[in-house]
Amino acid sequence: MREWASGIRLSAFSVIMLSLVVLGAWVLVPTLGTFIDQRQKIAALQESIQVSEDEIAALQRERERWQDPAYITTQARERLYYVKPGEVVYLIDNDLDPAALPREQEPVSDTLEEKPADWMPQLLRTLTSAGLSQTAVPAQ
Repeated sequence: MREWASGIRLSAFSVIMLSLVVLGAWVLVPTLGTFIDQRQKIAALQESIQVSEDEIAALQRERERWQDPAYITTQARERLYYVKPGEVVYLIDNDLDPAALPREQEPVSDTLEEKPADWMPQLLRTLTSAGLSQTAVPAQ
């Protein structure tokens, strides 16, 4: 070890240059970190601006739709059930298919029935269907 250390000879110029490199690294590393952090913040703000601009465009399209008299008429008819003078409106109650209506509740039995419960295959079916299903992706 001593032989290896004695083989290294540093001149004053080498020591000064090495210390300048270390000093430069010590000064630039925090500055570089700050630069990267600010670039990330700028990117996030630009994305936020784009989302806001998209929302503004959607609201302007909605405002333009409300300038159309046909759209206003349609909305008044659908939302508020407004009609023009002389029109007759028929509101239909219970327009469901009788098969879709809920059945009347059957009387409750006094006897206790025990059904065989084989829960393990049901658990396996649930786990495999959950693992194979695709997750929903929000629309953008």
